[in-house]
Amino acid sequence: MSRPIDPFNEPVTMTHAAQPSRLVAFLELLVFVGFAWGSKLVVDQIIWKFSGPITLITTLVLLTIYMRYRGESWAGMGLRALPGWKSKLLILPQALLAIVAIIAAGALLTYGGDALGFWDADAEPVGVADRFAGIEGNLSVYLTWMAVIWTSAAFGEEMFFRGFLITRFERVVAGIPFAVGAAVILAALIFGAGHFYYQGIRGLVVVAAIGVVIGSLFLLYKRNLWPLILAHGLVDTLGMTARYLNLDV
Repeated sequence: MSRPIDPFNEPVTMTHAAQPSRLVAFLELLVFVGFAWGSKLVVDQIIWKFSGPITLITTLVLLTIYMRYRGESWAGMGLRALPGWKSKLLILPQALLAIVAIIAAGALLTYGGDALGFWDADAEPVGVADRFAGIEGNLSVYLTWMAVIWTSAAFGEEMFFRGFLITRFERVVAGIPFAVGAAVILAALIFGAGHFYYQGIRGLVVVAAIGVVIGSLFLLYKRNLWPLILAHGLVDTLGMTARYLNLDV
């Protein structure tokens, strides 16, 4: 009997089973993106504030089970052990570069859209205010959102929207001009759409642009998710801490 595969640490053996065909990759995208979207619509009716994190984590659990059945692992999608101390030391500067890029992309699209008259950069979307209402000065609410940030947002979103979606979209669009770029953009559009429910059209556009930036860094960093997870978590932590302290930033 073969040794069981650890879905997080075992390197992928590039067997036929571990390389889905174009059709299989398309069906996987259809099923798992569809499940995440559809289940969220259901959970919205029960616990709207946390429907996104709940359904994303559920989707990742099912996806991990499916990948294990196929003989794949998250290591093959960027959540891999880093060889040597040099690669580990690179995580911090790579994360810092990602933080600057994320903030710059968000500011550029937010204020660029304001300058073009698409939205008011100083007016917070109603859904954002409703979702995070009550966090100012409330430590328990703040810590709850910190837990969500470092599980669903930092790990969950990077694993799903960068590791899984980009990898699978590459299989689907393989052979067309600029296939890798197309995969990054398609994954970013779904990433932006996933934030529409509480950020509206402005959030969709801004988050999709940030998704393009993070997806590009995913490729630049040789498909290593660790600096992106760290950067994503820190950027969201800064934003949530500013809300908790009621800072006008």
